[in-house]
Amino acid sequence: MAGELTSELIELLERIVLQGSDFSENRNLQNLLILTAIKADPPRVMEYINRLDNFDGEQIAQIAVSDQYELFEEGYTIYTKFAKVAEGDEAKTVLNVSAIAVLVDNLHAMDRGKEFAERVNAPEVWSKLGAAQLVENMVSESITSYIKAEDPSQYTEVIEKSEQEGDYGMLVPFLVMARKQIKEPTLDTMLIYAYAKSEKLGDLEEFVSAPNVANIQQIGERCFEEQMYNAAKLLFASIGNNAKLALCFVHLGMFREATDAAAKANAVSTWKEVSKACVAAEEFRLAAMCGMHIIVHPDHLEELITLYERAAQSDELIKMLEQGLGLEGAHAGIFTELGILYSKYLPEKLMEHIKIFCSRMNIPKILRACDKARLWDEAVFLYKNDEQQDSAVKLMIEHPTAFQHDLFLDCCQKVRNTEIYYMSIGFYLEMQPMQLTRLLQVLTPNLDHSRVVHQLRKSENLPLAAPYLKSVQKENLTAVNEALNELYIEEEDYPSLRTSIDDFDNFDQLALAQKTEKHELLEFRRIAAYLYKRNTRYAQSIELSKGDKMFKDAIETTNDSKSAELVEELLRYFVEQEDKECFCATLFTCYQYVSPDVAIELAWRNNMVDFVMPYIVQYTKHLHAKIATLDERTAPKVDEEEEQVSQAAAAMMYGDGPMMLTDGMQMGVAPGMGAPGMGMGMGAPGMGMGMGAPGMG
Repeated sequence: MAGELTSELIELLERIVLQGSDFSENRNLQNLLILTAIKADPPRVMEYINRLDNFDGEQIAQIAVSDQYELFEEGYTIYTKFAKVAEGDEAKTVLNVSAIAVLVDNLHAMDRGKEFAERVNAPEVWSKLGAAQLVENMVSESITSYIKAEDPSQYTEVIEKSEQEGDYGMLVPFLVMARKQIKEPTLDTMLIYAYAKSEKLGDLEEFVSAPNVANIQQIGERCFEEQMYNAAKLLFASIGNNAKLALCFVHLGMFREATDAAAKANAVSTWKEVSKACVAAEEFRLAAMCGMHIIVHPDHLEELITLYERAAQSDELIKMLEQGLGLEGAHAGIFTELGILYSKYLPEKLMEHIKIFCSRMNIPKILRACDKARLWDEAVFLYKNDEQQDSAVKLMIEHPTAFQHDLFLDCCQKVRNTEIYYMSIGFYLEMQPMQLTRLLQVLTPNLDHSRVVHQLRKSENLPLAAPYLKSVQKENLTAVNEALNELYIEEEDYPSLRTSIDDFDNFDQLALAQKTEKHELLEFRRIAAYLYKRNTRYAQSIELSKGDKMFKDAIETTNDSKSAELVEELLRYFVEQEDKECFCATLFTCYQYVSPDVAIELAWRNNMVDFVMPYIVQYTKHLHAKIATLDERTAPKVDEEEEQVSQAAAAMMYGDGPMMLTDGMQMGVAPGMGAPGMGMGMGAPGMGMGMGAPGMG
């Protein structure tokens, strides 16, 4: 029912508006006709639009292109029709913009839109077209449209889309246009980047030399990261960033310029990068120039050395470090690392180097290098100069190729660990036996001599140390004395043995006596007897002497024993041996310990009276002297006058004393030996035959 009424309404309005009635130009009726057709009969709308002129075109067009009706062609026609007759540029522009909006936004007819824009040639229309093209990712067409519109308002989107598409050639003119109207760092920065991407380096150089607000550092970094080194070079040069400029030159293979830029930057990181590139390119002269500025920084020296070593350029590295020794900022690391390099590649130069610069080197580090390279001579030298004598000596012991006798002695005297003394002795015994005496002489004040003797004895090398043992014997140590005594026995040097025994008594004398008592040489057996005598083993000593017929020794030993029993035993031995002279000598030597009765009896029974007579004479004299002394001590005291009378009487009585003595003597006894009342003028009262003591038969 509603549809039938609408159709009838349309027919009615057609008669009124289209058939030349008085109401044909009525705006409201024309609006009603078109709106009714839009709602009820859309195909007839275009006809009405073309035939009618007095309706509200802009409003009708908006209704036609709305989402409800989507009559886009009709709307476009309305906008273009009314734009042609619009009064004023502003109204005309608004309608044209609406028209192209229908084309590009609703119909998506970009080609028609471009034709329309070219026909209208209005900036606003071009801007609308450009925006639509940008949405459709028609970047180049969009940029062209914006340029024609001279509209930079959407520069952010344009730049973003251009970067996505990688189309920087078209972006340049857009940005040139945009920066004329907008002073924005983003525009200038992006323009520089666009120049760089388009390889328009001349334009780029001209731009950066003129005033601008671009963030050149940022875009320079971006160009550098994207390997646009020529562009980055211009940018960094314009802002004086010599560090980055040097790196750009490096990547461009311009090493001379890179070195100059690095010198201006004077930063370690820059020098390192330039040096790395120069080494890789085998530009060693320039690399050395860079290296001179790196090696003065200890923290970066090892990295530089690693760079050269990985490039197998050790010779160039050594040359550079040798040059660096004279730098004002030369530090211990340079001298140390050069020494390490010598140890690896030129070991023949290491000793000279450490001798000259030892005080300026890191000794532990260079020592590790020497150990790794097995340079023992150099290691010993370093230990010595670093006051590590213990380590120096140990190293020479462990590696005899590094041994130097004088150096060893010098170091050995200064060691702190006393165990090293004995390690050194063992080393000399094994490797340098002929120099052992000198070593022991040097170490004498510091040695435990008993321990040394034990060590020598264990290795069976006592004879090698004889001079040392003699020099320390003055301390009278048991071990030393016994060791020397053994040597004297082995060498059959009995004079030295006897001297040693006499001068140094701190040893096991009985053990030595037992060792020598069966020696094949007489003198050593005499020494055994001597030792027994010193240790009061008189009987053993006498037996030894008797066995060797060393009767003088036996007699002296018997006398030293102070034993009447041993004296009697020896006398009887001589009697048995019919050795009258020794019998007489024993009586003379052992006079104090001889029992007179034994002596006289033995002499009488064995026809040795003549040989006992000296003893009897001596004994009688001593006996007489003793009796006289006793008489004097026991005589009663008399007054002086009586004493004088007694003396005078005695003088008168003994005036012819010799006759009286002669008359009283018998058997050839010397005058003065008898006493008044003695039988036969020989013995004390009661002695038989005037020969023996009381009780003798």
